[in-house]
Amino acid sequence: MAAEVDRFFGKVIDTLNRFDRHALMRFVELVMNTYERGGTIFVFGNGGSGNTASHFCGDFIKGVSCGLQKRFKMICLNDNTSALMAIANDISYEDIFVEQLKNFLQPRDMVIGISCSGNSINVLKALAYANSIGAKTVAMCGFDGGKAQKIAQLSLHANINDMEVSEDIHLIIMHCVKQIVIKMLKS
Repeated sequence: MAAEVDRFFGKVIDTLNRFDRHALMRFVELVMNTYERGGTIFVFGNGGSGNTASHFCGDFIKGVSCGLQKRFKMICLNDNTSALMAIANDISYEDIFVEQLKNFLQPRDMVIGISCSGNSINVLKALAYANSIGAKTVAMCGFDGGKAQKIAQLSLHANINDMEVSEDIHLIIMHCVKQIVIKMLKS
């Protein structure tokens, strides 16, 4: 059993060591630029990626914004269960994120789609729509990056063929961004 623990930890550490730090810093710049111009950040994903999206949103609404005069505007599109179920039932599951973006998204905004495979159709449609109106787009993906890596303007790629490690890397990256942004706002 100890060997399995070492193997899993080794995969996480190796993937973090290979992670593109320039892409991560570009992501921080996009987050800060969106904040400075008064834009909203929309984040979403399915399953574990949806949990990461929700967690990231909560971290910025409370953990980063609390006590600030100017606060971050962030919305997690997979948190509105009623909208998700109505869109999935009446239109299609593929449209659960894009239909919500059509209500709110402006060119000054930013869209973060999280898909470990990089091929979740509902994430791809939302990224493509955001590109079409001029919003900034970021894909968080794993495996080979999938189609999301090609559609988004910026890719945060956990380059490993392992769902759980990809999800872990994405959450680690989100916590890293949170801490960097807090330090930037204090300086």
